Amino acid sequence: MQPRPDVPPRPGPAPRGGPAAAGARLAVQEGAGVEGLADGRRFCSLTGRAVLRVIMLLKANLPVIGTLSLRAASPRTGHCPPRCRLVYRAVTVSPRQWSSLPIHGCTPGKPFAHRSELRQAKRIVVKLGSAVVTRGDECGLALGRLASIVEQVSVLQNQGREMLIVTSGAVAFGKQRLRHEILLSQSVRQALHSGQNQLKDMTVPVLEARACAAAGQSGLMALYEAMFTQYSICAAQILVTNLDFHDEQKRRNLSSTLHELLRMNIVPIINTNDAVVPPPEPNSDLQGMISIKDNDSLAARLAVEMKADLLIVLSDVEGLYDCPPGLDDAKLIDTFYPGDQQSVTFGTKSRVGLGGMEAKVKAALWALQGETSVVIASGTHPKVTGHVITDIVEGKKVGTFFSEVKPAGPTVEQQAEMARADGRAMASLQPEQRVDIIHRLADLLTDNREEILNANQRDVEKAIASGRLSPPLLKRLSLTTARLNSLAIGLRQIAASAQDSVGRLIRKTRVANGLDLQQVSVPIGVLLVIFESRPDCLPQVSALAIASGNGLLLKGGKEANHSIHTLQRLTQDALAAHGVKDAVQLVSTREEVEDLCQLDKLIDLIIPRGSSQLVRDIQRASKGIPVLGHSEGICHVFLDAEANIEKAIKIVRDSKCDYPAACNAMETLLVHRDHLRTPFFDQIIDMLRVEQVKIHAGPRFASYLTFSPSEVRSLRTEYGELECCIEVVDNVQEAIGHIHKYGSSHTDVIVTENEETAEHFLQYVDSACVFWNASSRFSDGYRFSLGAEVGISTARIHARGPVGLEGLLTTKWLLRGHGQGVCDFTEQGSMTYIHENLPVPHPV
Repeated sequence: MQPRPDVPPRPGPAPRGGPAAAGARLAVQEGAGVEGLADGRRFCSLTGRAVLRVIMLLKANLPVIGTLSLRAASPRTGHCPPRCRLVYRAVTVSPRQWSSLPIHGCTPGKPFAHRSELRQAKRIVVKLGSAVVTRGDECGLALGRLASIVEQVSVLQNQGREMLIVTSGAVAFGKQRLRHEILLSQSVRQALHSGQNQLKDMTVPVLEARACAAAGQSGLMALYEAMFTQYSICAAQILVTNLDFHDEQKRRNLSSTLHELLRMNIVPIINTNDAVVPPPEPNSDLQGMISIKDNDSLAARLAVEMKADLLIVLSDVEGLYDCPPGLDDAKLIDTFYPGDQQSVTFGTKSRVGLGGMEAKVKAALWALQGETSVVIASGTHPKVTGHVITDIVEGKKVGTFFSEVKPAGPTVEQQAEMARADGRAMASLQPEQRVDIIHRLADLLTDNREEILNANQRDVEKAIASGRLSPPLLKRLSLTTARLNSLAIGLRQIAASAQDSVGRLIRKTRVANGLDLQQVSVPIGVLLVIFESRPDCLPQVSALAIASGNGLLLKGGKEANHSIHTLQRLTQDALAAHGVKDAVQLVSTREEVEDLCQLDKLIDLIIPRGSSQLVRDIQRASKGIPVLGHSEGICHVFLDAEANIEKAIKIVRDSKCDYPAACNAMETLLVHRDHLRTPFFDQIIDMLRVEQVKIHAGPRFASYLTFSPSEVRSLRTEYGELECCIEVVDNVQEAIGHIHKYGSSHTDVIVTENEETAEHFLQYVDSACVFWNASSRFSDGYRFSLGAEVGISTARIHARGPVGLEGLLTTKWLLRGHGQGVCDFTEQGSMTYIHENLPVPHPV
């Protein structure tokens, strides 16, 4: 398996060996068997990861002796063809040199401060709790979970990391074996002496834990060996007791053994020797050293002794809660800091094992003090078990992360709660007060124009220097005086429509005499808006959230960092005038977008504003939160046979060239077949060439030409630049079929003078926006007089097309009665339903 692509390579000279090195990597990637010879001694098994380590050492210019011959063996025959022989110099290295290979640990003396740094962990201890390893009946092992854990550990081991496992399960495995033996013995004796009719009365005596451990330890280890063998990884068993850590010589021996196993690419599997271990002594920690009372303390002690970068503790709960997880108001703690234990109420321990959550937290804090990072997570949850370990190492928000570095500001969970609380307060304000907030924000944009533009200039200069943004994205990032003025005008339009947004009466029904029903508009709740390279998005979306009474979380791209922080400060200044400053929050912590998409209990709607890839990633990551938006903007312009040439040229130029990076820009030009080889068509092509638009020919268009432009790779392409596809169709019906097959239901246009053809197109094209003789660029909230938009939705429920204020509202039902019950409307009751629709007053 290849080393992780996101693991930084070790700096130094280029790898030696030239093409041979690449050949060796190829052989390992293909999973071929490998044989090795070094100084005349034959290695019976040189695993793929060992070969990778040899290659890494050659890259690192470490000392070498002798020669090592690697030959890619045939997976079918096991023989090594001579022509595949690759020659390297063999290496002899110490454990310290092994630890200097490409995957780097944290800074010496400091545990990782943030989850995102966990992917740098090199030496990792994984502790498997009894509840993780054993079945629900506590007799036997949970083989599926165990196999998944072994697979994840193997993946990380083959990435070049050093993995250690601290496992439970010997007692459960032994209990299963001993119960089987006892039942078998009893059944034989009873069959011989009492007859078959007595077999149902057999009972299993209470089994002593030490005997179960003695019977189960060998079977547990054999199971681990069999599983790791499937990944060409060797495992070794080490049994320890508390006394092994109190004797200095034994500690040195244990450390030496573990280092040697890691050096040889062997996964040590450590367990307490439960067959001989004495009962745990309460409060027996000595001189800052944690005593081995259970496998939690054993894992922490080993992690510190081995200077591990990360300790992963897997249990039967998702992590650390602020109170017992069975309680209704229990909240999972994402990051736990030393000193926070006073705010946590611990419950009972797990169904099996010696340690509860309190023991885990104590062990985790001790390991953290010993400079090892810790994560406590669930190893039994069916949705995460198959990738919990690899997710933790990748820095994903899984379980509870223990950190010594407490952030200066609130966590994203706290920000969401603040946004919800002040969002509700904002929804209860008078409409005039919400309007005043938006007007204040518009005034602040114009009054602080210089400050905003200076901050934006810093972002633009940094983006240009990095060379990471394309010209269209640089254009999105840049703010100008004209753009700020236009933004302020848009905000005042939103303010004008905010008067009757929240609490607006939509429907009124008299259900029965004295029983009136109303449907009114209300905010959705808390919105999460994620945007790239669009600092002007912040005040637009903030104004819409204020007008609709929604709490708002904003996650902007780092390329606009200075701009969005300046705009956020001005937004909160406007909100503070009416005491709702925290209704709009800017997420500036290191939260990954994928982690934010998992906060389904705190966020009600996600609105991505950015590239199609960003939208697709968010739609994929969000499991329990609806996403409002579109992943692609593949917009079409169809030039009908009866199109006017002046209108056609103007609409095509505006749709493609006004702002090529916009989601409502034309990507495919559909041309009626009658226009081919006519002055009409030539003028269209000439205009596109003058505008420097690169043309790609659709399959049918290419077939008409002797020398055609480059043929399009896909008719479902969003270029986002001065490029477009041209394709030929026979009629309007064929154009509609093409749009339905290759379009994204965003915006599609027909250019024609035939009203009947146009109406047919408008009626049958199933897109969010369908235009006749108008540019696709009109698909915009501001141009639709919505003031601004949070995005354009191609969804088929709730909101579609440019989503403005109305799209950020939902409804609730209000029923006012006088003590009625449904029993009053039965045959024996005295009331009947009226269901009379009452007039709804419209605002002036």
